[in-house]
Amino acid sequence: MNPANDTSQAVGTATATTPADGMFARVRFVLVETSHPGNVGSVARAIKTMGFGSLVLVSPREPAVREHPDAVAMASGADDVLAGAVIVDSIEAALEGATQTVAMTARQREFGPPRVLPRDAAARGAAALATRAEDEVAFVFGNERYGLPNEVVERCAAVTHIPANPAYTSLNLAQAVQLIAYEMRLALLDRVQGAPDDSGNIGYAGEPATAEQVESMFGHLQQGLEAIGFLDPGNPRKLMSRLRRLLARAGLEREEVNILRGIAKHMLVAVRKSTGKPEQSGPAAPSRQEEH
Repeated sequence: MNPANDTSQAVGTATATTPADGMFARVRFVLVETSHPGNVGSVARAIKTMGFGSLVLVSPREPAVREHPDAVAMASGADDVLAGAVIVDSIEAALEGATQTVAMTARQREFGPPRVLPRDAAARGAAALATRAEDEVAFVFGNERYGLPNEVVERCAAVTHIPANPAYTSLNLAQAVQLIAYEMRLALLDRVQGAPDDSGNIGYAGEPATAEQVESMFGHLQQGLEAIGFLDPGNPRKLMSRLRRLLARAGLEREEVNILRGIAKHMLVAVRKSTGKPEQSGPAAPSRQEEH
């Protein structure tokens, strides 16, 4: 990952001293194109009160937001979280390494990942963190005025929203983050206290795919679908959005991503052999052994 404004920091590098600290350190809160520096400071305070410290800022409107007087004032004791915030220039960089990604959006969308309530999203995240030491969870929040664009939502595995009073749903950014951080804290404390709910365990579970592995797979799959003529790049309609929604419900594992990339690879190979045209360039496909 290449932070846009700070190459000395990286996402997901919080220090842990106990198993509980380790799980809390693997939860990050991502703010996309935040407009007001004061809101960034308020978010830093909100997550610190719940025991979290990983804050990632995607292209904030104020480049020097970590030093902005309004942000520092609103952090109010969470200066360390604010100063340690990682600034990146893309959602891909912000989600790098995360295996559980949740977008916060109240707006109903025709396409997009499955929608779950905050408590369910937190429970799933806590279960993943307790099961695998490599897993990381990311909660993604949008601009104060416009929220999250579709292309960011589609890169997440789930969507959540706060079921507020339908007659008045207004929440500021820090309040929304605080509520999600609270639910995540309770879910993690339940795990730490030794009361995991394994009722949903269906047996073997492989290594979850990271956000960047899934995104690379979609790029490769789109190339294959275009090559065989199933997807018209000049008139794609909503095919890739529908596929994203379908596969988000599956909770893809790394091996499954490799299988799909293997399918895409052989689509491209078959077209090359039948037409004599060179295979399209793209991200390296997994080896045959990795595919299966």
